[in-house]
Amino acid sequence: MRTRVPAVRGMLTVMALCVVWTTQLPAQAASGPARVTWSNVLSQAPAWYGTDEAVRIADNVLLYQHPNGGWDKNIDMAAVLDEAARADLVARRSQWQTTIDNGATYEQVRYLARVYEATGHERFRDAALRGVELLLEAQYDNGGWPQYYPLRDGYWSRITFNDNAMINVMRLLRDVSRGEASFGFASEEMRARAAAAVQKGIDVILRAQIVVDGVLTAWCAQHDEFDLSPAAARAYEHPSLSGSESVGIIRFLMEIENPSPEVVRAIQSAVAWFDSVRIPGIRVEVVRNDSLPGGTDRVVVEDPNAPPMWARFYEIGTNRPIFSGRDSIIRYSLAEIEHERRVGYSWLGHYAADLLARDYPAWQARWAPGDNVLAER
Repeated sequence: MRTRVPAVRGMLTVMALCVVWTTQLPAQAASGPARVTWSNVLSQAPAWYGTDEAVRIADNVLLYQHPNGGWDKNIDMAAVLDEAARADLVARRSQWQTTIDNGATYEQVRYLARVYEATGHERFRDAALRGVELLLEAQYDNGGWPQYYPLRDGYWSRITFNDNAMINVMRLLRDVSRGEASFGFASEEMRARAAAAVQKGIDVILRAQIVVDGVLTAWCAQHDEFDLSPAAARAYEHPSLSGSESVGIIRFLMEIENPSPEVVRAIQSAVAWFDSVRIPGIRVEVVRNDSLPGGTDRVVVEDPNAPPMWARFYEIGTNRPIFSGRDSIIRYSLAEIEHERRVGYSWLGHYAADLLARDYPAWQARWAPGDNVLAER
């Protein structure tokens, strides 16, 4: 582990947009597409992971593994590769970045573990173990994880909750620590290290929870790696309270058995905050507009019967939903940012609906039966 000191209404929403994946592949064979794409490779029936097709994809994953044990993002590792492409990958594998963004590294580790469990081929186990080692090494001493490791200058070194990156790493390491989800091959020493890493991650989550006027609220999509303050990322991602990433953080905390008083307090406070910032009476429509690129736009429509929505970002201190384009100017209406960002990013959605309606009541009944923060709302 490295030594590094830690550090409404009528103005909103856009439904979650699909991530557009870029393909960073060398030339592929013309023999036909793979039968399973990387996007659904972890959703197959258990027996499938022992098939020739699963092994073929797993061998692809090995080709894309950086010598440090990690993987780059936005690559369809299930695509069929010809011999020239495979040789090119071997020659260039050290040029890839390694990251936890967009599912990278932790998804490859999970996949290899499943194929090893089904086939017993040790090369897949060994590669999965190298991936786990990379994740353990990348953790900051304060418990957070950067988006990229080795570190890159800029927001890539921030503690990254964005798109649930750090939370998914912690879920993986939790499974490793328990020898669950195909990780029975992990040694006792690795399990212990993984458990310690998860606990450090929980500790930094509790410390990073944003306090406003003495009240715990939620989290930013990324936090400073030194002082844990809310931090900016891309030009349109400002220090703020996240109505999306905070849901994933709360759900992870709710999965802790026998939660400490500090964990209970964090969950209760964040759930109360989410309930207080819900946005009623609006919905988002995709409308035809042939004068715009793509021929469509997204607009907010008043609808008193619509279920509540939440903003992706809330202004710290006011709880006003904020929007921003690539000019990095904060605005308070979705309509005021440029079309490309208006339709190309998830600004609002029903992010916390299931959390408040289903997840919290079940958790509260078990772990805080006398303290329902939604009871009076």
